[in-house]
Amino acid sequence: MSKLRALTMPKWGIEMVEGTIAEWRIAAGDQIKKGQILALIETDKIANDLEGELEATVARVVAEAGSVYPVGALLAVLATEAADAAEVENFVRNFRAAAGSAAAETQSADPTVAAATAAPVVTAPPAPPAAPKIPKDANISPAARNLADSLGLGLDKLQGSGRRGRITLQDVDQASKPAAAAPTGKPTSVAVTTAALDSFHASAYAKRLAVQKSVDLSKLKGTGPRGRISRADVLKAGAPAVAVAAPFVAVASGAAEFTVEKFTPMRKAIARQLTLSKSTIPHFYLRMRIRVDALSAMRERIRKDGGKPPSVNDYLIRAAALALIEIPQVNIQVHGEEVHVFKHADVAVAVATDRGLITPIVRSADLKPVAQIGTEIRDLADRARAGKLKTEEYSGGSFCVTNLGMFGIDEFDAIINPPQGAILAVGALQRQFVEDAGSVTFANTVKVSLSCDHRAIDGAVGARFLSALRDLIETPQRLVS
Repeated sequence: MSKLRALTMPKWGIEMVEGTIAEWRIAAGDQIKKGQILALIETDKIANDLEGELEATVARVVAEAGSVYPVGALLAVLATEAADAAEVENFVRNFRAAAGSAAAETQSADPTVAAATAAPVVTAPPAPPAAPKIPKDANISPAARNLADSLGLGLDKLQGSGRRGRITLQDVDQASKPAAAAPTGKPTSVAVTTAALDSFHASAYAKRLAVQKSVDLSKLKGTGPRGRISRADVLKAGAPAVAVAAPFVAVASGAAEFTVEKFTPMRKAIARQLTLSKSTIPHFYLRMRIRVDALSAMRERIRKDGGKPPSVNDYLIRAAALALIEIPQVNIQVHGEEVHVFKHADVAVAVATDRGLITPIVRSADLKPVAQIGTEIRDLADRARAGKLKTEEYSGGSFCVTNLGMFGIDEFDAIINPPQGAILAVGALQRQFVEDAGSVTFANTVKVSLSCDHRAIDGAVGARFLSALRDLIETPQRLVS
């Protein structure tokens, strides 16, 4: 087996096609251990640590921090034994040639094989051709055959995962890997490395980054919600800002100064999604004021009985789920000229993170009690802010709820998150004069706005949904029955 190994862009989730090297934790010449964090990789929605799979020396770092690379791309070269510069250069050249051969083969192959042959995850440099060990009529791709011959792997060691059992380049690559160690079953701590950071109002990721970069959080002023210290705040403190003179903006004291920040992968994904939504979906908006006195009274009774009541937002999501079942024409996704109507309400909840907005989903919220919904939302939100959600936890959904009431926003209109057909925007609780049985009195109310895709939802349907939502919230006993 070759002494040189490739460190490649991993694939986390079926929708991942590329990743950004947010930060390298290694350099050429470093000795690494199995399980050591080698790099921080950012995708559209998450940030994960890339861990080493074996003990080795970093022979060369190929990829640049801050750059985007496709899944399977060569990021670095690792050596299990001493290797000279010529061997490393030959390895890089042969790896890229093999990847190019696989890509060319994929263009003419069946689509079901494309994912498996697009790029190898880990490979070794081809040596001079050895004596053929694989029969000429074997069901194996040419690129896979070349690599198997160079590694001395026979047909008995290979198992095909391609169409009709065809052996692909990735199959050969996987067969060349050392056997993975059996899991120990022991829990792994993901806590911030010092308990002293608990007192700071900062995201978990920001705390972790502060430890890694030796940044003193007590000297930072957070720019996040309610002064929360974010990842960007820590990164800014850890490196000097780049000032650039604005060529077209002049003031009395001279040229204005500004800093340049590139879009993160997540911000790029948000930009693509929302641009698509506003440019292709005909939005219309329905607004309503809903009284929450009865809901507030029910929560107060729970508190007096010694319990911890779910939040108003938890009740709103439960109410939205039940209203979707009552008005199924809103519980939809729009796919071209087709409308998919869902049996259960998979309600996405907008969560603000340091990297941007993400919408984890409470699946079948219509079947879950309010307390369970609240527990799920808190867990999803915590893992969303830490960048640890699984792809299936934020993909899909039949409806979305976004709440800015905690920021004192009276009301707002939200942008639909396709392919969903509607989104509910919730404002702050307000004390308002209302007419009640011929007299004027104070009432606690919230303003909600329903954004609808007019291609699939008519005004009357949206109005019926809001009426159903209002009836559920104003008679909250129905939310716990």
